[in-house]
Amino acid sequence: MPEIYYPIKNKSDADILYFLDPNPGGAPVVLLLHGLGVSSESWQLQIPSLVEAGFRPIAPDVPGFGRSTCQGVWSIRRSGKRMTWLLGKLGIERAVLVGISMGGVLALQMALDDPQMVDRLVLVNAFARLRSGHWQEWPYYLRRYMTLTLRGIGPQAEIVAQRLFPRPEQEELRCALIAQILQGDERVYMAAMRSLGLFDVQKRLDELHLPTLVITGEEDTTVPIAAQRAMAQKIAGASQIIVPGAGHGVTVDQPEIFNQHLLEFLHPTGRPDPEHA
Repeated sequence: MPEIYYPIKNKSDADILYFLDPNPGGAPVVLLLHGLGVSSESWQLQIPSLVEAGFRPIAPDVPGFGRSTCQGVWSIRRSGKRMTWLLGKLGIERAVLVGISMGGVLALQMALDDPQMVDRLVLVNAFARLRSGHWQEWPYYLRRYMTLTLRGIGPQAEIVAQRLFPRPEQEELRCALIAQILQGDERVYMAAMRSLGLFDVQKRLDELHLPTLVITGEEDTTVPIAAQRAMAQKIAGASQIIVPGAGHGVTVDQPEIFNQHLLEFLHPTGRPDPEHA
């Protein structure tokens, strides 16, 4: 896994950004932004398909998660700026942004802040505003936050894993998710939860004028489907696909279907289907 050092003003050291870049010769670039608590490893079921199709997938560990560090205050905007900085350091002028959950929020912020760098946008179980009239989700969020505050990241990770992968046959996915969450910075995790709870760009969605796909798990119990639908409707020309039987972790519980939808959306950028090249 390559690493790059992000300079910090008035500090003698620097933050480290880790990222996966398995196909440097591919094009176009697809920046894969992971969800809260996990890391670039969460895209392992997508990266081979993207490489096979000729793309250049780049999957960073967002600052404070996985093996990337984060000194100072964590915020959605600052993290997004570090992602655009990473692209610049790699000599990349434009990229497709694919983000799930927190990663989708980062992708939205990046597209609004630096639209000239974004070619296409894929928002997976993401939102423009989490606060809504869907109050049934708030006991879950409150339980997570209080558990994190009072008992630490481990017990909180168990709550998340059980919520995302509730079926008995998903034990392996639960264990993998817990292991990834435990790699991260607990301070950053808490800051990210606060930032996501306050995030609201609903009134700016009409600024987006680029091909956008919203992918929604039919059984997502973390981000309301209605909130995702409202987001898609406010982005000009955006389309929404609902994946049957998929939860919030659609990229791992329905990877083949997810990859099919993703590649179908990306192929119009000029990359042919390798089976018909």
